Amino acid sequence: MTSLNATSETVSTLDADALILGFDGDVASHPQLPDEVRTAVAQTAAALEPSAKVGATTILPGTGVTATRIVLVGLGDASEGDLRFAAGAAARSCGKKPSTVVVAIPADSDAKASAIAEGALLGAYTFTDYKSSEDDAEPHATAWHIAGASDAAIERAQIIAAAVASTRDLTNTSPLDLYPASFAEIAHEYAGQLGVEALTWEPQQLAEQGFGGILAVGMGSSRLPRLVRLSWKPEDATGSVALVGKGITFDTGGISLKPPKSMETMKSDMTGAAAVMNIVFAAARAKLPIAVTGWLCLAENMPSGTAQRPSDVIRHYGGKTVEVLNTDAEGRLVMADGLARAIEEEPDVVLDIATLTGAQGVALGTRTSAVMGDDAIRAEVVEAAGEVDEAFWPMPLPAHLREELESKIADLQNIAGPAGGMLSAGLFLKEFVGDTPWAHLDIARPAYNEGKPYGFTPAGGTGASVRTMFRFLEKRAGL
Repeated sequence: MTSLNATSETVSTLDADALILGFDGDVASHPQLPDEVRTAVAQTAAALEPSAKVGATTILPGTGVTATRIVLVGLGDASEGDLRFAAGAAARSCGKKPSTVVVAIPADSDAKASAIAEGALLGAYTFTDYKSSEDDAEPHATAWHIAGASDAAIERAQIIAAAVASTRDLTNTSPLDLYPASFAEIAHEYAGQLGVEALTWEPQQLAEQGFGGILAVGMGSSRLPRLVRLSWKPEDATGSVALVGKGITFDTGGISLKPPKSMETMKSDMTGAAAVMNIVFAAARAKLPIAVTGWLCLAENMPSGTAQRPSDVIRHYGGKTVEVLNTDAEGRLVMADGLARAIEEEPDVVLDIATLTGAQGVALGTRTSAVMGDDAIRAEVVEAAGEVDEAFWPMPLPAHLREELESKIADLQNIAGPAGGMLSAGLFLKEFVGDTPWAHLDIARPAYNEGKPYGFTPAGGTGASVRTMFRFLEKRAGL
């Protein structure tokens, strides 16, 4: 559907629907943009007072170039992050379904060239699977040509953009179509194409092996839960990372029913599992020299005569018991099983990714995810996020909040007091990782954009955490 290529040709003579150029107070020079063309574009643009603010776009007719239109985009400080954001914003301004786009934003490193290519692909993302209009639904091919980029920069951008786009697609998919069994089938299908080992625990196997948390959350639905293990294990692996993803394909809250308005975006409660799946696949596509195992904890949280109840006590994988006080605190229950099983394989580090708490958005807003856990691993995640300009903020796990998880009749209860809900959820998960180095990523609000698109981020599923975790794996692999 979409192709990405480097081009070394003079960009003003390339046939295209759009030519994207940078603006830094003037039209940014580029080795493949003739000076006389750049000057002419600048003179035409002057009357429209273009802005150098990152992501600000100005549309010009293709005067003096072969392209139908010129998109000028503000480059801000021209940092790697600004270039990615700018390319994404420009991509969204290229008109409806362009067939060819040329990007001539200057980059003085492979990393910046890759960021530009990545931003362009992410900004061009659309989801039209449910559009009945033939014009909206018809697939279209777009060829993206990045002037001056190396093959390595192009390849990295394609791998990352594909992982983010697939995560967005799954997040945007109707829960009528995406449920535990269908999610597991998708994971197996793609794993087979990439040399990734895939294994699924069916409901009977979950019961026989003691996965009480996943079963308890999923028992209210007619579409029963699954646990999927994905494994990328190259011969030259220098270490191992386990990733555990929350995959609640729809969350009504169960018996502790959510208000109707709060349910409208709950198809996105599986984003953690979608991210984990695509991170493993990205590692395989990139042939990263590190073993990566992904655990997809899949369930649909529904109210019915078979649903778990407040006051139920469940036994998790590994034996810990939990008193369920609120069935809408269900994500931590499936994740506890996944974490307990993941650490059995003794990975170097385990990370979990989840749209876990509404409290995350209260604390950090709609664009900043939280990371908690062991200080060293938390710092690694923050560092990786900083290198790809994804917003993650380190949060504490205060010991005094752990006392609020004490149950009178079980080892733990699944909720604490009303304050610090994001932190107490992290403390709950900590109980299931033993001594394994660990971090918990709460992406509840950043995973789904309920507002307008911005930069390379669309409305709907965003693919939050995928870029950070891919960089985390690269760094762990010494890249």
